[in-house]
Amino acid sequence: MTTTVTPDVTAPFAAAVAEAEKLISSADFIRNDDDLAEGYDYLAGSIRASLQMAWAYGKSHPFFVTSTGPYTKMGLDNPDTLYYHANVEANAEYLITGTRGDTADLSFQVLKGDYTATDVPGGDDAFDDRRLEIDADGSFALRFGPPKDNPGPNYFVLGEGSSMLAVREVYGDWSQHKGQLRIERVDTVGTAPAEAGLAQITRRYQIAGKMLLSRINTWFNFPKWFYLDLPVNTLTAPRLTPGGLSTQFSSVGHYDLADNEAMVITVPKSDAPYQGFQLGSMWYISLDYVNHQTSLNTAQAQVDPDGMIRLVVSKQNPGIANWIETTGKQRGIAQFRWQRVSRELTESDGPSVAIIDVGDVAAHLPYHDSNTIDEAGWRERIAVRQRGFAQRMLG
Repeated sequence: MTTTVTPDVTAPFAAAVAEAEKLISSADFIRNDDDLAEGYDYLAGSIRASLQMAWAYGKSHPFFVTSTGPYTKMGLDNPDTLYYHANVEANAEYLITGTRGDTADLSFQVLKGDYTATDVPGGDDAFDDRRLEIDADGSFALRFGPPKDNPGPNYFVLGEGSSMLAVREVYGDWSQHKGQLRIERVDTVGTAPAEAGLAQITRRYQIAGKMLLSRINTWFNFPKWFYLDLPVNTLTAPRLTPGGLSTQFSSVGHYDLADNEAMVITVPKSDAPYQGFQLGSMWYISLDYVNHQTSLNTAQAQVDPDGMIRLVVSKQNPGIANWIETTGKQRGIAQFRWQRVSRELTESDGPSVAIIDVGDVAAHLPYHDSNTIDEAGWRERIAVRQRGFAQRMLG
């Protein structure tokens, strides 16, 4: 009689989850059970995402998957952006076809396995759709692959270490419509990948565990590198986003507000196609942007007659349309993004900040009488967000 020994296929992933839990529970910024609960929720999203990415890891027959979303958040995800990625290899050629929607921006970026950018001369590793030849009906085709002579239009070089093609579709208005996108590897299209055997499934669980730990370790460090050394309750002048697109600027900071305090932020409405502001938690993920107004872009924000946008960040409701809810988070990340810019942004394009008592908001808003909103009006703003998000996820 032959006895079959069942391997412990999921053990590496279970061990990674246990290690990830230790990282979450020992984070030095945890102050209370709410912070910890948010961390465990973040962990659940990271587990979901890591399993999904491991099962989409095969590079012979790539396809686009959602990189981050409302239930798999990471890397201070932008509430106005849909994120996709497909796995690639630097020595293969890929055809990407699609149809351009009417969103504010569509961009492509090639990354290494640790989420860092590659470096290809001519900017082939990070660009927006202005670099493409797009037909009148919105359709387009582009290729990524190794360097070659006379590649023709819409061909972009994959740099050394390339492992992921990331795509961002950015909404300047949540009523806009996304386009369509497909990817195929030129030398394997029309064939089928080999069926996954036990060894391959085991390997996928191992990969998922490594992805989980890499994901958490990577993004744990970003606030320390780019935010927390800045003076608290301030925002930087606009600057090129580190490791990002050449046409994206950002202004960053972190806040720590008492229950009775408010941060009044004044910023000019930009001529860039996309300008957005958001809050994030200390876990470096967005706050709930569907059921709370924790972000605003220029289409959603109320613009004053002088062309300025005035936002009020606070725990308490100040009764104005541009209230940015902290959802009870005393500490967190704050960030502006400008995308698809056609010029270099300067300090005059960026925000100014004042910290005041929330009861003094009216005195700090020169157009306060036209900024106010009642409870019914606020509920309608939230309803518009909820409906816009629901449509965005389906259409």
